[in-house]
Amino acid sequence: MSNAIPGLGSIGSTGSIGSIGPGASMPGATPLDQTGSTSFTGVLSNAVQQVDQLNTGASQQISNLLQGGNSDVSSVMIAVEKADVAFQLMMQVRNKIVNAYQEIEKMQF
Repeated sequence: MSNAIPGLGSIGSTGSIGSIGPGASMPGATPLDQTGSTSFTGVLSNAVQQVDQLNTGASQQISNLLQGGNSDVSSVMIAVEKADVAFQLMMQVRNKIVNAYQEIEKMQF
């Protein structure tokens, strides 16, 4: 199984961020709007959960490595980098949402 973050290609095998956008299929995202498509809130919530899962998985792998488990350093580093990239992507999405909100707030009606 491989993870694909839009624009970054395949980066490993623990979890998936997937595609975020119109028509994106998000496994586990059940909140639907009136048209039957996945809601914006559901997509964001699912993406945050996936980033959290990547972070938790990386933390578990680090802990396992430090306790002398059967993990190798390269797989732990890949998990850590994957969690870092996913977090950075999530922060960029958050920044775009905040900027859009601020632009809408500046509009006069």
